[in-house]
Amino acid sequence: MKQFTLPEQVEICEVAPRDGFQAETKWIPTDEKVKIINELAKTGIQSMEITSFVHPKAIPQLKDAEEVVNRTRELSNIQFRALVPNLRGAERAVSVGIKKLKLMLSATDSHSISNANCTVMEAQQNQEKIITFANKENVIVSGSISVAFGCPYEGEVPVEKLILIVDRYAKLGITEISLADTTGMGNPKQVSELLQILKGDYPNMEFSMHFHNTRGLAIANVIAALQQGITKFDSSIAGLGGCPYAPGASGNIATEDLVYALESMHITTGINLDAIIQTAKTTKSIIGHDGGSYMLQAGPITTLQNKPTEQNKMEA
Repeated sequence: MKQFTLPEQVEICEVAPRDGFQAETKWIPTDEKVKIINELAKTGIQSMEITSFVHPKAIPQLKDAEEVVNRTRELSNIQFRALVPNLRGAERAVSVGIKKLKLMLSATDSHSISNANCTVMEAQQNQEKIITFANKENVIVSGSISVAFGCPYEGEVPVEKLILIVDRYAKLGITEISLADTTGMGNPKQVSELLQILKGDYPNMEFSMHFHNTRGLAIANVIAALQQGITKFDSSIAGLGGCPYAPGASGNIATEDLVYALESMHITTGINLDAIIQTAKTTKSIIGHDGGSYMLQAGPITTLQNKPTEQNKMEA
């Protein structure tokens, strides 16, 4: 039986301030967004996707992007990144001090047209302007591939199509790519096989994973990625989030669930579990709901120890 060695440490990037908030139709006041970000900063999180510099008409929830960044600049212990759809978005992000930009790209033309009003090829050609600008500003740029494990319009994405996208990214000088299961269509076998291929073909490319728990397979997919040596994962506090252009896509993997799972396997995250659960509770109270967090529903197993209930006594 083949044995897998899991990483000893991983880096979690908190994406609720972007991916989580953008899925909310009810306006979240800027003060509340800043409060959540400040609370997250106390948990040990070292990386955060703080917002997206999209046109306010596209995602009204993020129209306060500049203000949110300006009001959290003192959080020097966190590396902030921002999602940018175009050159104008990149310029806005850099103007308020963002030092890492994440490019927006779909794996399929159907999703790309819905999300960015252009084909995949056209979108990657447009990214050249962003990369040139970022290089002049000494800003890091990472790539992404949405619906990499399945498109709600086209179904399973051929591996060959993903290889072409990664190849174009590599030629543009990108060295880090986020593979996103935007609608929760991926499975562990698929994750494992795709990573084996991509890591084999592009050994110098760093891949990170962005899993949604729409169909309950996010943690299993994380383990499959860990077995392939992946050490960077996105997650969202309280399981918030989703793609506004992907029907039924709500439910990022919850940060508190991911921290619990990893720490249970003795994989260090640097995040305090109790603190992240408490922050998830605070976030849920502000937003009004969660996106399917197991820690908020059941809590860690430590809450069960040394607390016998009447039912426990009867079962014993």
